[in-house]
Amino acid sequence: MNGAMAEPKLCYVALISRDVAAASRLLGEVLGLAWSVCPTEDGVVPVFAAGQAALALFAPGDRFVDGETRTGVHHIGLDFGDRTPAVAPAGVRPGLGGGVRQALAVAETVGVRTFMTGPLDIARSGGSFVERIDHLGIASADNQAAIAVFSGRMGLPVESQQTDVEVETAIETFTSDKYGVVAHSRAPRVVGGLRVAFLTAGDCELEFLQNFDPSHGVALRHGAAGTTRQDQGAITKFIAGHGAGLHHVALKTPDIDATLAALERSGARLIDRVGRPGSRRAAIGFVHPGSFGGVLFHLVQRPFVS
Repeated sequence: MNGAMAEPKLCYVALISRDVAAASRLLGEVLGLAWSVCPTEDGVVPVFAAGQAALALFAPGDRFVDGETRTGVHHIGLDFGDRTPAVAPAGVRPGLGGGVRQALAVAETVGVRTFMTGPLDIARSGGSFVERIDHLGIASADNQAAIAVFSGRMGLPVESQQTDVEVETAIETFTSDKYGVVAHSRAPRVVGGLRVAFLTAGDCELEFLQNFDPSHGVALRHGAAGTTRQDQGAITKFIAGHGAGLHHVALKTPDIDATLAALERSGARLIDRVGRPGSRRAAIGFVHPGSFGGVLFHLVQRPFVS
């Protein structure tokens, strides 16, 4: 033993869904996640194990999520063990499944609602489609500020950083009946991108996504397969409407195409029908948030070789 303190671990993710029954069916029956029920202030809620952490589903207005009615990812519960984060506390609340949870001041956590809590006592048998939570996507206004808080003040290790960009190359052609065809390529132009930082929290990561260049604007095409430019547009639109904060959940799967196909057969609406290249040499695929009652999920297969 070297005396080092244990690193913080993700215990649960609190999700607000306008259709808890539909989301529960997809997570439990289709994706095969083990589920339990945990008591809260307003009764009981379904909780689905995903690796070392869990996904807890709440209806809009539940007191556990501060009466919030907007759907999506509400907050995270972190187990700091014997570590004390250098972030101001913001009050003690009843915990998930009993016990208590300690809120951290959201003004000091770059918009990410965070609670100190302990591990959950829930069923944890594995499913064939999902191995664990791969990461939690966070719309970020400043990745370096996020690293300073979650790594420097809370102790989460930095797993990696990268920049994802989408470029366009224009080709001009000059066709003559005498001189033939001449082709000319213009210099590539960046049309979208994200600066990405991954910080480890147990067996998953927090993925901070910062707009590469705000001048690119928002490029969203609903119903079409995603691109890096569209991913940037989604983050830009989220920050403009809600500020920095938790954005989506990514689940790690051993076979992304088979998992997407299973979701589609079950009636889920997909953004990506097959995996496409994503961060960290992975294949990724998004599920339309309407399928989970307003919560945005995507799948990740790693490693992936195109």
